[in-house]
Amino acid sequence: MRTILITALWVVTILLGNADWSTAATPAVPYSVGGFTLDRSIDDYPVERHENYLSEVIVTDLNGFRKAFITFGTCRNPGKILRIKLKYSDRSQDFFKELLKRYREKFGAKPKFSGDQFGNVKSWKWFFTDEQGRKVTLQLQHNLKDEEESIGNMVKLSMPDLMDDERRCFNERHDKDTDAGQKKSEENNWENLIPH
Repeated sequence: MRTILITALWVVTILLGNADWSTAATPAVPYSVGGFTLDRSIDDYPVERHENYLSEVIVTDLNGFRKAFITFGTCRNPGKILRIKLKYSDRSQDFFKELLKRYREKFGAKPKFSGDQFGNVKSWKWFFTDEQGRKVTLQLQHNLKDEEESIGNMVKLSMPDLMDDERRCFNERHDKDTDAGQKKSEENNWENLIPH
């Protein structure tokens, strides 16, 4: 009898220990914030649309590259290409090492490391100034694991000053809208400010 009681208590302890008590406290999945809800049409909202200060096209038919993202201005430099991001077809680390060697030979042996501290993203950046005094950056990147970045090898060539110029132009055009939005945001309640 004692053995049966001990066995029964042991089984109850195991069952209670494995029970998922968190189901009662599981938070609801958030779908809305700021008055907008995921998976709803933007047409359901009375919002005035503005084209962003940069626009992008994707090109897929390039020799040696899987894909290209070409970013151009829409405000102060309309139609001018301000950033080029190219994903190399070869995603291997060996290919990256060979690229880095050749980049260093051509653009200088001491680029700035701009990857992450864990070594998931290895990235080297060169900085230039052209004859017109404009800044140009060149970045070579190899990503092993970071899902937020493109996996494999990528080169980025950009004109950061002109991209900043585009943002300023956009902000100047829409300052009134921004001021109104900030004032309205201050009047909102917490329910609207936190996803629900």
